[in-house]
Amino acid sequence: MRIAIVAESFLPHMNGVTNSLLHVLEHLARRGDDVLVVAPSGSTVAPYVPDQLAGFLPAVLPAVLSSVVFEDEGPAQVHGFPVRRLPSFALAGYPDVRVAAGTVGRVRRLLGDFAPDVVHVASPFVLGWRGVLAADQLGVPTVAVYQTEMPAYATRYGVPWLEPRLWQRVQDIHRAATLTLVPSTFAHDQLVKHGIPRLRRWGRGVDTTGFNPNRRDDALRAELAPNGERLVGYVGRLAAEKQVEDLAVLTDVPGVRLVVVGSGPLKEALRERLPGAWFAGFRSGTDLARVVASLDVFVHPGESETFCQTIQEAMASGVPVVATGRGGPLDLVDSSRTGWLYRPGDLVGLRERVLDLAGDDAKRAAFARAAHASVQQRTWPVLCDQLIGHYEEAMTMRPQARPGGERPMLRTRRG
Repeated sequence: MRIAIVAESFLPHMNGVTNSLLHVLEHLARRGDDVLVVAPSGSTVAPYVPDQLAGFLPAVLPAVLSSVVFEDEGPAQVHGFPVRRLPSFALAGYPDVRVAAGTVGRVRRLLGDFAPDVVHVASPFVLGWRGVLAADQLGVPTVAVYQTEMPAYATRYGVPWLEPRLWQRVQDIHRAATLTLVPSTFAHDQLVKHGIPRLRRWGRGVDTTGFNPNRRDDALRAELAPNGERLVGYVGRLAAEKQVEDLAVLTDVPGVRLVVVGSGPLKEALRERLPGAWFAGFRSGTDLARVVASLDVFVHPGESETFCQTIQEAMASGVPVVATGRGGPLDLVDSSRTGWLYRPGDLVGLRERVLDLAGDDAKRAAFARAAHASVQQRTWPVLCDQLIGHYEEAMTMRPQARPGGERPMLRTRRG
């Protein structure tokens, strides 16, 4: 199979989208498929974008992108597959978020030269939208992976009036795609309400070898909790949409120490909001697995998670979870068995559920065993084989090429 992957985000920046793609590429390499990755450059050279403009960016992207040219950086190959880079710029104050420049025509030429059987569009929004349009013009089926609830970010970043416009972009992308893959029941129902058809369920795998209870580090625990404190930890970006500041309700809990793993634009502000917490910075690989397995309770307060991979990694590490009852966690956490869910916005409930597990050794151990067992069949090879099945289904629905590369009509247009 020849597969083109158009990635909204990719190396050298690590996040949920990149992590998933690396596992997919590894799987495709083992199968012997031919793959092309199209992604934003990883350049750290970018102009200053004022905060006032950054907030309005989704509405003015075409004008901004038309005048921007940047250096190309990042790996040229991953798992032996070529990576073609498009110029990009970083959002002000958040250099790990890249927005790719380039036209639909440029993406169409890249795809046309490669001649894929299917185009995998990862978390599409800006570059991904061009990928869907370009593939449609070439008559190549697209599998769009819905992974980021971008419209929900509007309120978190102080521009709630943009949310309807962002949902319009999501609708345009996924109505035009051949298939849309959703990671959770919540995401499926959400897209159904927005009139998006041809939805299929595709979750995420977890590395049950890398993340497991044997990674627990007693020396690290002794350093962080010299008086036997329970370690309650969060892993993820330190950004507004993750709501890490909600963990402030735990800072005065006796016998509990907070652990915060990750980096992002709110790092310094959170240091002030969470006194006494240990900020581990960005961690990956076995180092991350060691920290996660050394926790007693994992907590995730974000309400905009379409899946939440770090919950699976905590469970694989034998750590029970306390998470908000919205989005992906609804499928991942079996409340009262593998962890607790609390009502969104109910920070008293968050505190009470952490206290329940931190203060009851027997219950915490039982939840930990159940959490570990619950993810053992969700390995990446299993999930990637499912993805291949979705590719094959999309290929049976191949659209017709549009002569001259003309802009396609959305398939949902009536009449």
